[in-house]
Amino acid sequence: MKFDFDQIIDRTSSCSLKWEKYKGKDILPMWVADMDFKCPPAIMEELHKQIDHAIFGYSVIPDQLYEITIKNLKRLYGWEVKKEWIVWFPGIVSGINACCHAFGALGSSSSKIATTTPAYPPFLSAPDNSGNELVTTPLIEKNSRMTFDFPALEQLFSKNNISLFILCSPYNPCGTVFTREELSTLADLCFKHSVIICSDEIHSDFVLDIDKQHIPTASISEKAAQNTLTFMAPSKTYNIPGLGCSFAVVKNKNLIKKIKNAAAGIVPDVNTLGLMAAKTAYEKCDEWLSQLIVYLRDNRDLLEKEINLIPGLKLNHIEATYLAWIDVRNANIKNPALFFEDAGVGLSCSSYFGQKGFVRLNFGCPKSMVEQAIHRISTAITKK
Repeated sequence: MKFDFDQIIDRTSSCSLKWEKYKGKDILPMWVADMDFKCPPAIMEELHKQIDHAIFGYSVIPDQLYEITIKNLKRLYGWEVKKEWIVWFPGIVSGINACCHAFGALGSSSSKIATTTPAYPPFLSAPDNSGNELVTTPLIEKNSRMTFDFPALEQLFSKNNISLFILCSPYNPCGTVFTREELSTLADLCFKHSVIICSDEIHSDFVLDIDKQHIPTASISEKAAQNTLTFMAPSKTYNIPGLGCSFAVVKNKNLIKKIKNAAAGIVPDVNTLGLMAAKTAYEKCDEWLSQLIVYLRDNRDLLEKEINLIPGLKLNHIEATYLAWIDVRNANIKNPALFFEDAGVGLSCSSYFGQKGFVRLNFGCPKSMVEQAIHRISTAITKK
């Protein structure tokens, strides 16, 4: 079956966070990581079935969801996971915040939480939400690719009492797929300094380069497995984030106990529609995802080619995600996000990610929208 990702869906009256921001304005919303594609037909069929049942009571996690999740982790990554290692959350952001509550202070008022920048904005706010201090260190560019600055991380861990490191893999917003060597070095460094890893791997399904593969951080070694909480979800992959279903894989019994205790009574259970959508996604939507990846790869290739032809703009190769981190530092623009809004393209401002001089563009949308955005951006820079 051929799926139509070129179809334009009117989301202007659907209570969409993405589209409501610019309601009534001729601005293409390409900011928040929310795709503009219909979710797979199989998920729609399952949701209709659940709605037709007409009862929406309290839920339990179906055994079939555990089984297909474990099967997929083995099939995709060769990662052996057991049912008792899995904890379900209504969203990864709530899981990250629970991690900060559970592992932030660790009984010491002087301990801190660390991450790298640019960072997915909730990484920067979650520590403060739990009364913890955040310390950061920037990624570095090597061969037009963003990666870890390990000497800087070593220094950060040595000079600060770090209890938790928040990782994004693949990396949002830079699009890096970390290698086994990079993840192994990071895992060993964290283990050496007794730093627990909270690994957000929600973009694991969006590896666009054929010669690259996502590697779960916890699968690197037994040390990594015992020191890592891995968060994954079908929400971004199948464009069902509003249904709220994600999970954490935690092998260490002490860590899983603490994360459950931190979430208890605060983080709600996953609802029935989210659970059934997740089960169907993992069971029946492989072909839809395969075609989506090809479509996103084409959008990426178009963006990389055209953006790098625009004076003052630079876009490094995007190995994964549907997010483009565009360097505008040489374009001499005082407020990049506002500048491009005035040109009719709504992008994420890099200041929210802890860095200046960049904008983030979501290309998880019909190609015609990407083409229109490129034209507007190019025209605005030319006329500047």
